[in-house]
Amino acid sequence: MDIHQILKLLPHRYPFLLVDRVIELNKGKSIVAIKNVTINEPFFNGHFPHRPVMPGVLMLEALAQAAALLSFDTLDMVPDEKVIYYFAGIDSARFKRPVEPGDVLTLMVELDRMKAGIFKFKAKAMVATELAVEAELMCTMRRID
Repeated sequence: MDIHQILKLLPHRYPFLLVDRVIELNKGKSIVAIKNVTINEPFFNGHFPHRPVMPGVLMLEALAQAAALLSFDTLDMVPDEKVIYYFAGIDSARFKRPVEPGDVLTLMVELDRMKAGIFKFKAKAMVATELAVEAELMCTMRRID
């Protein structure tokens, strides 16, 4: 899935769209996507000026955006402007390695279960062969007026 297809599914836009490409998508099971981390990211100006590091919360957000793409594919759904995909919870988040400009963040998300509109995922992000972050994510969709 290229950026044009991602833009049709996710409402996020610059500077908050954090998925550049989907490499692999297994319906109802898993997704592998990438985020190319560049020095042009606006958060690097302040986090940190002397040693740029991607904020952990944005790594988790990138994983949630990949999870949303997996959810939409699992449900054979193309969301409209009245569908919002929210975090419902984050458990067991662990940050193992800083992510810096020039890194390619590989986002790997597995659907653990789906019940009553709540999706639970096991997620991790890698830089090459090194684990950067891992977490269990819970997300839900809501219609807004």
